Amino acid sequence: MQNPKEPSPNKEQEEGSAQKENFSEPLFENFYKAQSLSGTLSSYAALQEQVGLCDVNDHRLIYKALSDTVQSRRARSLWSLLTPLTEREEYRNGTICTEQKILIIGAGPCGLRTAIECSLLGAKVIVVEMREDFTRNNVLHLWPFVIKDLKRLGAKILYPKFCLGNINHISIRRLQLILLKICLCLGVEVHHNVALEDVVEPPEDQSDGGTGWRAKFDPVDHSLATFEFDVVIGADGRRNTLKGFEKKKAGRALAIAIIFNFVNYNTSQEVKVQEIGGCFYHMKQDFFKEMKSTLGIDLENIVYYKDETHYFVVTAKKSCLLTKGVLKEDKPTTAELLSPPNVDHDKMKSFAMEVAVFSTKLPKFDFEVNHRNRPDVAMFDFTSVYQACHSALIREKNGHKLLACMVGDGLYQPFWPQGTGCGRGFISAFNAAWMIRDWALGEKDPLTILAERETLYLMLPMTPMNLSQAVDSYTIDPKTRYKNYRSRVTVTRKEVERLYNPGEQDETKHHQEPEKQGIRKGNGRYQENEDLAKFKEINQRLKL
Repeated sequence: MQNPKEPSPNKEQEEGSAQKENFSEPLFENFYKAQSLSGTLSSYAALQEQVGLCDVNDHRLIYKALSDTVQSRRARSLWSLLTPLTEREEYRNGTICTEQKILIIGAGPCGLRTAIECSLLGAKVIVVEMREDFTRNNVLHLWPFVIKDLKRLGAKILYPKFCLGNINHISIRRLQLILLKICLCLGVEVHHNVALEDVVEPPEDQSDGGTGWRAKFDPVDHSLATFEFDVVIGADGRRNTLKGFEKKKAGRALAIAIIFNFVNYNTSQEVKVQEIGGCFYHMKQDFFKEMKSTLGIDLENIVYYKDETHYFVVTAKKSCLLTKGVLKEDKPTTAELLSPPNVDHDKMKSFAMEVAVFSTKLPKFDFEVNHRNRPDVAMFDFTSVYQACHSALIREKNGHKLLACMVGDGLYQPFWPQGTGCGRGFISAFNAAWMIRDWALGEKDPLTILAERETLYLMLPMTPMNLSQAVDSYTIDPKTRYKNYRSRVTVTRKEVERLYNPGEQDETKHHQEPEKQGIRKGNGRYQENEDLAKFKEINQRLKL
């Protein structure tokens, strides 16, 4: 018989749970308020320890433990949005990808957005970021579906100023912080100060239990060196450290852009200033002509967003930059023209200040600083636009398959006035997640999966005009996003044979269509040189 003076086991459990909840709420508040990558990771680690998640091996239990334990008003608001997402039909309660281990290279907006989808599918997801912190002040224009998508994920709770009123933009740094916090709540592992150097093939000797695909990192002794994965996703933009994804370029007339950010003090004067969203010369000729006659500055277009900074990006004519002394000398090539020794940074800052004062009528500005603690003003060339020759490939070595794909800017160079960076980037994240879902289900053979993925890739530049207007219903399922998706011309299995085991010669036979008794294994041959003509032909068939 229990001693009446001793508390019952149930009461002890309730008191322990209540105590854990009381301690976890201020830790969650610290997590919510964190303003840096390292600060977010450290505050999450403290919360994780308090909730008792440090020794939890099943990543799928993390969200449930957090949502059951942390019950502050703000936390409940976030759980009320995330919980319905975890229960959506396309994820099957996170049971589809439980056997998948995914490595994502890059913690930019698209890498983190992809990580969220993969985690919802039930996969073990690890993101590596080479930078120490999120430092990009630049501002992203958001398409309507992106705003809806981020609100559905809880962006408004994690950042109450998100897209207030008619605002349709956000700083890259802020967006990364929002997505990072959602990733961590859903059980995604994020490691910073870690760079991928190469993907390591499985060894021929499989007697040790079957070592699979791994990666070589900098630092070489990082704990992830032993992490085995069967999906790797390149999300590190133009840098693109993932091998096997060559690019093709298209040239056009010389285009020189200058991006600059100023401190936003949110004074009454600053609040009244009107933004300039993607204004081209033909749209507002009087404005551009007056700037040229008054300042001698000749622009092709301008974007000005009033966000956490005063953000400007302009395309300036070469003759104007030479006259203003921003470029010291004319040079025969674009690379020489824009090389650091040929750019006068003090005059470039003066140029930026003149444009900002003229455009806003504010008396003066103070430059925001970049990650090097220098004035945040930079020049870049987008004369040549690039795109990846393909979006995915499959490799097989010593009994282990690897699905590799790209998302974000590494697929298509973004065009900032149109917001294509986040717009196309998020769609590419959804497409990658859908491919991984098919890969895990095992109901389609690899060549069919690749063919469907490349069809979606060829449709990527058609957005937003060819996207469904029912943005509230978007999911990773392409049918919810593209008009008449099933009726479109598709890339054939034959056309993607080169994407199965690229570089291998006759190791096995080509894949066959799925049979009733299962999928026959094999691989395709690789054409060493990308068949760009074939992609051009398919583009024409799709009327891109």
